[in-house]
Amino acid sequence: MPLAFRASQQLQLGVCHQKDRLVRYLAEEERVVKALLDPSQLERLAPGRYRYAVSHLEVFQLKIQPVVELHTRLEPGRLELEASDCQLEGLGLVDDFQLQLGSWLVAGDEGLEGEANLAVSVSQPPLLRLIPPRVLEATGRSVLAGILRSIKGRVGQQLVADFECWCQEH
Repeated sequence: MPLAFRASQQLQLGVCHQKDRLVRYLAEEERVVKALLDPSQLERLAPGRYRYAVSHLEVFQLKIQPVVELHTRLEPGRLELEASDCQLEGLGLVDDFQLQLGSWLVAGDEGLEGEANLAVSVSQPPLLRLIPPRVLEATGRSVLAGILRSIKGRVGQQLVADFECWCQEH
């Protein structure tokens, strides 16, 4: 029976100056993605497609690193980012690992609003068979929530700073 866990995070980020330019800023897809995620861990594969190596995670003394293929979808004033594929490095052969990511960012009346939903399903690795599934699922939820909090913190600092730089450049 696979383990399954999920987490979600909402964002409401007030922007004080030049809110009317947020729609045009969000259209700068590559720039916005680089501001959302650590550019040193991000590789552009094609327009609207990226590979992102998530920072190494340590869970029960196992080091793992998800490598996620992402694609973007743009609409006026809205940027969506979804995972289309994911490889898990560090757990050995895991055939049934599945990661789902759906997120969006929109230019609202007060600034930026968004939401990210992250879910994982995987069989219990042989090295962790002695740990009860409920403990593993609780740990998994905590890890996913931590990843989303980290991204939210980055968005709150880096994205606003990048938007301000973009406004000065344009």
